[in-house]
Amino acid sequence: MKQPAPRLTHLYLENWRNFTRVEASLDRRVLLVGPNASGKSNLLDALRFLHDLACPVGGGFQEAIRRRGGVSRLRCLAARQHSQIAIEVRVGGDPALPDWEYALEFSQPDLQRPSILRERVSRQGADLLRRPDLADLTDPERLTQSSLEQASANREFRELVAFFASLRYFHVIPQLVRERSNARPDDPFGGDLLEQIAAASETTRHSRLRRILEALRTAVPRLRDLELWKDHRGAPHLRARYDHWRPQGAWQTEDQLSDGTLRLLALLWTALDGHGPLLVEEPELSLHPEVVREVLSMLAGIQRRSGRQLFLSTHSADLVADERIDLSEVLLLVPGEETTAVRHPAALADLRDLLNGTLPPAPADAAAPPGQNQLDLFPGGS
Repeated sequence: MKQPAPRLTHLYLENWRNFTRVEASLDRRVLLVGPNASGKSNLLDALRFLHDLACPVGGGFQEAIRRRGGVSRLRCLAARQHSQIAIEVRVGGDPALPDWEYALEFSQPDLQRPSILRERVSRQGADLLRRPDLADLTDPERLTQSSLEQASANREFRELVAFFASLRYFHVIPQLVRERSNARPDDPFGGDLLEQIAAASETTRHSRLRRILEALRTAVPRLRDLELWKDHRGAPHLRARYDHWRPQGAWQTEDQLSDGTLRLLALLWTALDGHGPLLVEEPELSLHPEVVREVLSMLAGIQRRSGRQLFLSTHSADLVADERIDLSEVLLLVPGEETTAVRHPAALADLRDLLNGTLPPAPADAAAPPGQNQLDLFPGGS
């Protein structure tokens, strides 16, 4: 039997963008539900930050912070006494596989580079790394890099580094797909989508497109065929054929497909093309409401095949209208006066109330675990 892929099982954030504190369990599918400007993208970005820390090319601690405008842009404006930024995640899978914990706390002294205050890596509860260590205290410059980016430091937990590097963000812009603009490997905006499909082996490509076709027929019953096609110059194109009054039907390439159809095709392909967690922004964009109501069902079928963990952000009431949604896989983002609270809903009606603006704002500490003022990221530390 195929073992389930490792996944993120727990997230803790402190003073990250518009969140003073987040404490959340994570299911194999996570729906981030909230109105516009509630912080859905910021919450996804915390996971992208882990990817950037571990990315072997163009990544690392300093670069990850620079891309986000510096520590001052990352730190929550509502931060008071404890102004450091902290992130902790737990990674698990099958009970027979090891569980990991990674925690990072950082800040930026005046006129200096961002610096790590605490860093910890644990496996099955046993610490493999705890910083600052003696070498860090002897040479503080070492604290400007995380252990994830240092080959000399991460030997015992490169499996965790590879998992973070496998995180992928997805927010396809259809016009970039059509124009192949700024195509680069794993472009989150779709500039290399057609090249990705063309690069897959014929067997893999045929299998994936067949599964995507089966999923799409739920919402587009007239769709008959889906294939990769190359023009006279050898350039790859994705084309679909629909039932038509003509016996042979009508083919449409990516130039003729609607923005919503192209985004949905790209999402389903990407969900099959990889094994790490997939972070998706607003899959409902440019889709008809009737199709939006089928998106989660389509993705569920694809997810059973790929085993990938999915994070989906949305402010669409149509997307969360499915009564089969499990409350444990939903995180509500409830904006308050200074910060956004994150919690699991008590009932599915909470989703619709929040998106319709009738759910009352939560208190600022609603994201914290009951009876606990501050989670100790580094037990036993000073």
